[in-house]
Amino acid sequence: MLKINEIFKSIQGESTYAGLPCTFIRLSGCNLRCTYCDTNYAYYHGREIPDEEIISKIEEFGVKLVEFTGGEPLLQEETPRLLKTLLDKGYTVLIETNGSICIGCLDKRLNIIMDYKSPKSGMSERMRPKNFEFLKRTDQIKFVLMDESDYLWAKDVIFSNSLHEKFDNILMSPAYGKLAPKSLVSWILRDNLPVRMQLQIHKYIWSADEREGV
Repeated sequence: MLKINEIFKSIQGESTYAGLPCTFIRLSGCNLRCTYCDTNYAYYHGREIPDEEIISKIEEFGVKLVEFTGGEPLLQEETPRLLKTLLDKGYTVLIETNGSICIGCLDKRLNIIMDYKSPKSGMSERMRPKNFEFLKRTDQIKFVLMDESDYLWAKDVIFSNSLHEKFDNILMSPAYGKLAPKSLVSWILRDNLPVRMQLQIHKYIWSADEREGV
């Protein structure tokens, strides 16, 4: 039984899976309050749904790529069990987690997308550098940035932890409506930084305040 804010099918808007059809399970509740948060409607609202009903809805959508997001999906102790069940059923399962909760207990078959919050998010002090040790080389680390000071901070995190040598997928995103994508691209090119710049493509297909998908 999990407290779910919404279940919907859309295209994956971010990460190396961007553009692919995906079923999203958005869990209720978050332990952080980022300044740029675009899913604050998931802080409190949702309903308790049995695992069997969640799985049935996923099967109804008929997509083999599934993402658990939030809020923060790891706040609910029952989440890892359902993740394992779906992996056992042959689904490709992504989990987007905010970097503040230990990920050491997660099934190694998962595709982890771990945010690492910048100073301008207001939540950088809540991050757990220890989590880098639990990631596989193919997992993804995401920095959402609001200005050049955030970018320089993220660059320092990358090099001081040798993330560019340990992981294949380091992502940088401009906070939507806060940082111009062109500015972020110019800094990455200036520094030849070995990262993947990404946009939230769902916000360019639908409006920023419109719920995407079906």
